[in-house]
Amino acid sequence: MINPIAFTILGIQVRWYGVIITLGLLIAGYIAMKNARYIGLKDDYITDYVLWAMPFCIIGARLYYVIFEWDYYKGDFFKIINIREGGLAIHGGLIAGFLVAYFYTKAKKINFMQFADIICVSIPLGQSIGRWGNFTNSEAYGTVTNLPWAININGQMVHPTFLYESIWNFVLFIFLYRLFKKRKFNGQIISLYMIIYSVGRFFIEGLRTDSLMILGLKTAQLVSISLIILGVAVYVYASKNNRISD
Repeated sequence: MINPIAFTILGIQVRWYGVIITLGLLIAGYIAMKNARYIGLKDDYITDYVLWAMPFCIIGARLYYVIFEWDYYKGDFFKIINIREGGLAIHGGLIAGFLVAYFYTKAKKINFMQFADIICVSIPLGQSIGRWGNFTNSEAYGTVTNLPWAININGQMVHPTFLYESIWNFVLFIFLYRLFKKRKFNGQIISLYMIIYSVGRFFIEGLRTDSLMILGLKTAQLVSISLIILGVAVYVYASKNNRISD
């Protein structure tokens, strides 16, 4: 394992986790701007959205995590806001990001489904890169295994579930990127993203040992099932109502 601290500025430690997440955001943003230009949208729509979405995504990811770990955080406000010690949940960030996208597109009078398709091509690429931040923090790993690609965590050989999800998300990105210019209706990309990402996350989450829980069940798996159902509903609705003219 590598040192999780990338460098120090004025006594403040900057973690590889933050560096990698930022890199993923920049690359994903570039791809989103490229796809926006392809369908005639200005780059400014993407950059403005990212600037609005970033703080809300962080807040959403943190709130999601804190809610499901309330017994640990309750009564300590400073512990709640101290994200430097970890505790961000991707599902919370995604929910916040889509809410911001909805209100942003309403304000700018942009087609929400079309805009969501643009950003949902890039999201899995950002997730794929960002998962390597989990590697530097020695987190998001799975159960004990003797498979040849197992990694050593605290003296035990375990599933590198961060790697599984990184690969799954990268393959999903390639698929959605290639599909984007051939899509038949607005909403096709976002619905397929919800379905395919959630299928992979459901099974990968089953291997993890650090999952958030609710009523004895893994929260991420329950959310994944909900997103699969929602994704199918969006696909059916959008395919009938949001066709793109040839």
